[in-house]
Amino acid sequence: MNVEAMKDAAGARAAALVTADMALGVGTGTTTERFIRALAASGIRPQVVVPSSLATGRALAAAGFAVHEPAGVRRLDLYVDGADEIDPALQLIKGGGGALVREKLLATIAERFVCIADERKLVPALGTFPLPVEVVPAAVAAVAERLLGLGDAVTPRTGFVSDNGNRILDVTGIDLRFPGEVEALLDSIPGVVGNGVFAHRRPDLVTVGQADGSVREVHRPV
Repeated sequence: MNVEAMKDAAGARAAALVTADMALGVGTGTTTERFIRALAASGIRPQVVVPSSLATGRALAAAGFAVHEPAGVRRLDLYVDGADEIDPALQLIKGGGGALVREKLLATIAERFVCIADERKLVPALGTFPLPVEVVPAAVAAVAERLLGLGDAVTPRTGFVSDNGNRILDVTGIDLRFPGEVEALLDSIPGVVGNGVFAHRRPDLVTVGQADGSVREVHRPV
């Protein structure tokens, strides 16, 4: 089974969890696009659908869903999103698509967070994928200098501005043996809006599309 088919399988399993009475949050990325397609094909239209990015909002609208802005939503029944890396404790690195701040917001206000992924995203430890950090424009140089003291390299994402009007710095070489501590440390740096470590709000369930065509469900450790 190719990667796209694995993403389709994971997205379809998550779409089966959606009901019409839900307030649903939808993440950003190629795997989430598969979830949107599967949900549209199911015919189910949740009461409230909230995108984590402008791109996801456009994809949802094109698929026939009425889209609500995150600013007007206090809670969600379910949030569905992908990940760039997933460790055995279901701690994540997210933000390859640059929507990490709104993604973390929606995950935090959701009663249930379901992550969808192909099996390549499961890793023994976080840290191979560059860690995205969203920074207000005025603080880019100062934050980059601080981050160089934590990692091996800091690369501003060229030509990219987040939906919030901010810049993304991709950091490699950060010690992520204790992801929760890193998440809190990065958020404490003045000028940082958010970072791509999801350790304090881990998914409750991960649906993993596998090469043999099956979907494995991994539940958050108690």
